[in-house]
Amino acid sequence: MRKIYCLFLVLSLTVFGQKSNPFSVEASYLRGNVLPHTEDMHHLVNGHPQGFFMTVVKKTDGSKEWHQAYNYPDYGGYFLYQDFKSPELGENYSVGALYNFYFWKRQLRFKLAQGIAYATNPYDKVENSRNKAFGSRIMANTNIGFEYDNQNLSKQIGFHAGLLFTHYSNGRVKSPNSGINTYVINLGLNYNLSEDFVRKPDTTLVKKSYKEPIHYNFVFRTGFNESPIIGSGQYPFYHLGFYADKRINRKSALQLGAELFLTKSIEEYISYYSIAYPEQNISANTDYKRVGIFVGHELLVNRIALEAQVGFYAYQPFKKDIPIYDRVGIKYYFSNKFFGGFTIKTHMFLAEALEFGLGYRI
Repeated sequence: MRKIYCLFLVLSLTVFGQKSNPFSVEASYLRGNVLPHTEDMHHLVNGHPQGFFMTVVKKTDGSKEWHQAYNYPDYGGYFLYQDFKSPELGENYSVGALYNFYFWKRQLRFKLAQGIAYATNPYDKVENSRNKAFGSRIMANTNIGFEYDNQNLSKQIGFHAGLLFTHYSNGRVKSPNSGINTYVINLGLNYNLSEDFVRKPDTTLVKKSYKEPIHYNFVFRTGFNESPIIGSGQYPFYHLGFYADKRINRKSALQLGAELFLTKSIEEYISYYSIAYPEQNISANTDYKRVGIFVGHELLVNRIALEAQVGFYAYQPFKKDIPIYDRVGIKYYFSNKFFGGFTIKTHMFLAEALEFGLGYRI
């Protein structure tokens, strides 16, 4: 791990180490606890997870309108290492992108990071049957942090401390997939590579109203997933949505819509369930389709939007899952009409699908 850290730091200093570049390199030590959200997780919690979190971020200088609107955030990339102190869980390595948003005279910081993770010891029927958290080596990684931040502790060196919440899940691309959550103390230092960084807000920007009339959206989401039965196979899903959105200000838009879920793994699950549990009186011909009604919110940054939705199944003949679902993810607007996105659909803490979507807005 020391070799990885040193290599990361040297590359950062080499590539970005110029006075004119507004970059910062950070390194943090992590230690905390696993949050066992299901009964079959308790036997995996044997110690206090440890690790480190390293980032290279660029400071926004106010040259673009969204810099000022969000109080000059940072954005960049991260590398996360966690040792879960559990032989069954092993270690995870993650890389991805992040934003830092600042509050209270830039002394409080909200960190939001999303990437992909590699698990060293996923579930294996023979070698590691106790690990019901990771069904595959490749997973999604989400991190949310709240920190005290002092960028100028001593010249170009700063200090930060706070709490970081980490989440790993493969979105049930492969079972098992109960996922794992940890909360850790985050202590670290940062080094500002630019000695003379100065923000120069663009004073020529004209203030305008961002309110818009109602727009209508069509979105198609797809991918592969597996039923909760381990080894039952991966099948495609097709999620078709229609919703209205109303932008109410610079940062927010509200959504209201409906969607049709065609999840083939559920169709296979119904067939299995009808045979394996005859006492439940579930017919093999039970309709696997579902219809949901949802409300949502978009946090609009630039062309990027952070999307969150909560829905209710108005039509759900096979009621193995709870009737409430939620979805979070990231959306990118290619133009005013076309967008793409990556989202995760869950039932509370239990993921069902990693969705890749394309949409059209009128």
